[in-house]
Amino acid sequence: MKVLITGGGGFIGYRLARKLLERGTLAGPDGKPAPITQIKLLDGAFPPDPDPRLVCVQGDLAAPGLIGEVLERDTASVFHLAAVVSAGAEADFALGYRVNLDGTRFLLEACRRLARPARLVFASSVAAFGGDLPGVLDDSTTPNPQTSYGTQKVIGEYLVTDYSRKSYLDGRSLRLPTIVVRPGKPNLAASSFASSIFREPLNGVVAECPVPESTGIWLLSPRKVVDAFIHAHDLASSAWGTSRVLNLPGITVTVSEGVAALRRIAGDAVAARAQYKLDERINRIVQGWPVRFRTPRAAALGFAADPDIETVIRDYIADEGIRVG
Repeated sequence: MKVLITGGGGFIGYRLARKLLERGTLAGPDGKPAPITQIKLLDGAFPPDPDPRLVCVQGDLAAPGLIGEVLERDTASVFHLAAVVSAGAEADFALGYRVNLDGTRFLLEACRRLARPARLVFASSVAAFGGDLPGVLDDSTTPNPQTSYGTQKVIGEYLVTDYSRKSYLDGRSLRLPTIVVRPGKPNLAASSFASSIFREPLNGVVAECPVPESTGIWLLSPRKVVDAFIHAHDLASSAWGTSRVLNLPGITVTVSEGVAALRRIAGDAVAARAQYKLDERINRIVQGWPVRFRTPRAAALGFAADPDIETVIRDYIADEGIRVG
């Protein structure tokens, strides 16, 4: 079985690739575990010294013709994670649509030409929701994106659903919460602060939080989101039915609650490095995001959230080998 991961050089994409290497199998067309024979990653950049078992292709998903060359005709599984992130798509309108919309369409068209329909998992976002929201969203809440990024993700969801309806592929779209804690450096995502308020203080650096401490975040850990991608892939097509989009489960945490958990784990000096410096542009984007969900369909399908924010922080510390105290 051949697998393609777009955005495979990014943190989640590369983590997913390593998990698949460790696992060795994915559900095949008949639903039974099939050995993975190749994992190909497409991205603009990759970590230094990538695992030699991975096929890394550096390139632009939205470059005309590229995806047709990268996606081999016998590819069975595709994980589509490549995207210009939220604040980046908002700041550069043309770039966001070129990558997030045109790139997605190019990929789906390439999938349509495969020898047999591939299973495709699309990374969407809770940025699909916005505007006048109820206090708690559920599976019946209508998407109403208020950013270019959210709009591009919703369009991608509809495309994946329509290509699935036509049996050109077997797609499933996951609306991701904010993923916390991401290692590395801050990126252009409006949600970048949600990791920075933990990551930078643990690394001995001050983090400037651009939103008020009362701001709530609907979040999921890297461990759980990788598990969710694989679980979504392995679910039978019949489990999805005509509804190919799913709100992933998560937990609601305010910034102040997160910093308090960091204090309990790492002490006052570390937590004091999380400081506040309001950025109105980022704050406007973030305050339009949903904070609380009911996700009964995800639970019924076997998806799971993290138990609490302390577990999320402790898992990050363990994964990154950070010394505390």
